[in-house]
Amino acid sequence: MRIGLYPGTFDPVTNGHMDIIGRAVKLVDRLVIGVARNDEKGPMFTTDQRVEMVRAEVAHLGSKVEVRPFSSLLMHFAEELDAGIIVRGLRAVADFEYEFQMTAMNQRLNADIETVFLMADPRHQAIASRLVKEIARLDGAIDSFVSPAVAEMVRAKVKG
Repeated sequence: MRIGLYPGTFDPVTNGHMDIIGRAVKLVDRLVIGVARNDEKGPMFTTDQRVEMVRAEVAHLGSKVEVRPFSSLLMHFAEELDAGIIVRGLRAVADFEYEFQMTAMNQRLNADIETVFLMADPRHQAIASRLVKEIARLDGAIDSFVSPAVAEMVRAKVKG
């Protein structure tokens, strides 16, 4: 069984993330979406809230997709899952430089786990979770960047 891991913070999950998830699920028998506990970044949503948000967004994909939180080193989490593939999305050259360095380090940690890059759909290349949060905080429209349910959750958080 080919297991893929798509890790991220997903704070919040965006249409760009969903595009990558929808395409990644076609490449593997099972896709685990790893929601990173990243309290140092000061996330808008707790880890549990982000896990539930992603679960709700991928529910239509069925049992082929699992959403799990993780706080360990990515490669340790991938090994725990017996994942053979780590899926990463790329939006721009800046993403590539960061991902290139991370992939090189991961390859040194475990050469048996491949990293697969999926280019973001051009319609989603500008979408970043941090920008969605900033737009929402400034009372801008975020509906074209996230699902209606996620937009509602973000707006509720911003209003406090």
